[in-house]
Amino acid sequence: MTLGSLKQIDAGDLNVGYAESGPADGRPALLLHGWPYDIHSFADVAPLLADQGFRVIVPFLRGFGTTRFLSDETLRNGQQSVVAVDALALMDALQLEQAVVAGFDWGARTADIVAALWPERCTGLVSVSGYLIGNQAAGRQPLPPAAELQWWYQYYFATERGRAGYDANRRDFAKLIWHTASPQWEFDDITFGRSAAAFDNPDHVPVVIHNYRWRLGLAEGEAQYDRLEQQLAEGPTISVPTITLEGDANGAPHPDPSAYAKKFSGRYEHRTIDGGVGHNLPQEAPEAFAAAVADVAG
Repeated sequence: MTLGSLKQIDAGDLNVGYAESGPADGRPALLLHGWPYDIHSFADVAPLLADQGFRVIVPFLRGFGTTRFLSDETLRNGQQSVVAVDALALMDALQLEQAVVAGFDWGARTADIVAALWPERCTGLVSVSGYLIGNQAAGRQPLPPAAELQWWYQYYFATERGRAGYDANRRDFAKLIWHTASPQWEFDDITFGRSAAAFDNPDHVPVVIHNYRWRLGLAEGEAQYDRLEQQLAEGPTISVPTITLEGDANGAPHPDPSAYAKKFSGRYEHRTIDGGVGHNLPQEAPEAFAAAVADVAG
């Protein structure tokens, strides 16, 4: 399947690479990938939605693919609020007043934040693993040993050895995460290699390392985003129509759906997708993901 044409546009601090498909006057759907993945997680979702009349926008996040910083002086910041600001800047650049915002992993967190802080820009939300908005204070709190073990790479990235190791072994590292996060997904080398090319971005390692160090309070964010982080630290509820999704074989750390159901105050539904579906839900179960986007859009 095809994602559609690949384009570039200046938006905020970035020149964003993105794929676009569907009619130009269709209902906008902004699809956001996670780490360590890329826009090809939506390679089968995008045409399904385009065929239903959606204008589908799938951007490379900062540090991935063909997305580049406009200035060498800009901090390669990976904190949660700035990725959401990127998404909003892209919508502004594309003159999209509203969109269904949908994603998984980093993309789900970003979609949650856009829906929580700028609900007027969202016609609906689809979020794999539900409510993923966090804060540094919570990130500093220790977890039970079994839970800490699941986050081994977060602590690896907290060291200089981890930064250097990730830089030297980006593809092997990503392939390991793919296998552990989706233990029943039998992807082939062509599928992996297509996405792994996105990790060659010169800003990839700095952005990823900053993201995980910021979560633990080991790296500072930027002052202009302090107000947004303060709002997010309060755990704002999300009022826009929402469907949350979870694969029945997600091997990545994720909350139980019962833990976040009350965070959604508007029309809300949770769907568990069966069949050995792991963390990369849109690529492993594209029909289910596309159906959620279409349903939440009404």
